[in-house]
Amino acid sequence: MTQPLQNHQRRALKQRAHHLKPVVLLGAAGLTEAVLAEIELALDHHELIKVRVNGGDRDMRDAQVGTIIEETGAALVQRIGNVAVLYRANPELKESLLGSRH
Repeated sequence: MTQPLQNHQRRALKQRAHHLKPVVLLGAAGLTEAVLAEIELALDHHELIKVRVNGGDRDMRDAQVGTIIEETGAALVQRIGNVAVLYRANPELKESLLGSRH
């Protein structure tokens, strides 16, 4: 699991995520292994992503976002309505969104 984000990191990530479009959409099938695999790939490639969780009531969407965070080890940056912003650092990238690595 990743370290909790500090307030200044969360603010910086919110600013970066503002213009992003959701890269993964959860539909009627809900949270499947294939969807989790896509989220993993997106986090590895982008570090910061938006996920749209459609369908179900609020409790179901909360549970799905919680499962995504638990399974991927990502940090929840922000959640507005059906859209969750997730961050997970990729140590293989030369530069991270939260600062240079090399």
